[in-house]
Amino acid sequence: MINGVEWPLLASLAATFLFGYLCGSIPFGVILTRLAGTQDLRGIGSGNIGATNVLRTGRKALAAATLLGDMLKGTAAVLVVLCLFNRNLALAAGLGAFIGHLFPVWLRFKGGKGVATYIGVLLGLAWPIALAFCGIWLAVAAATRYSSLAALIASLATPPLLWTVGSSREAVMFVVLTLVLWITHRDNIARLVRGTEGKIGRNA
Repeated sequence: MINGVEWPLLASLAATFLFGYLCGSIPFGVILTRLAGTQDLRGIGSGNIGATNVLRTGRKALAAATLLGDMLKGTAAVLVVLCLFNRNLALAAGLGAFIGHLFPVWLRFKGGKGVATYIGVLLGLAWPIALAFCGIWLAVAAATRYSSLAALIASLATPPLLWTVGSSREAVMFVVLTLVLWITHRDNIARLVRGTEGKIGRNA
């Protein structure tokens, strides 16, 4: 027992976190672009492995597939654990999936920025809030044409929305995920402040 927490629970949390991490570590952007025979994704544009950078290859279908894969790996990690065990362990799996996307073991811990996997984890835990996230993203993106700003604002709204519907444990976890998401977008934030951030429909 450590600080009142029993070893079996700690082991279960660690195991489900690891499961989620391995799911999140699957680099769909790299895999799909390699299968399609395009240039190494990490040598294109920002070097990011996410869907936005895949779009810079000019392959919209690949970008859409990457977005879907990066999202659903978070959803799958949560739902598998939720079906087999309980919600607390599903939260651990969701956290692991998010961290896995950011720091994938297969790519020397250099991953993406986490928006799609953030949405996927949210979809598995609270799908109405995931829909709200997407609605906020669409509204901000339509008004400003800044994808990064839309994601930042939608993520900022997520923990309060979760708290409002009574999902307090999820709200606390998404405070952490949102903070990390903002950190991964620090370069985007700097460009937004300078007015040099690329807009949707233009190369960034």
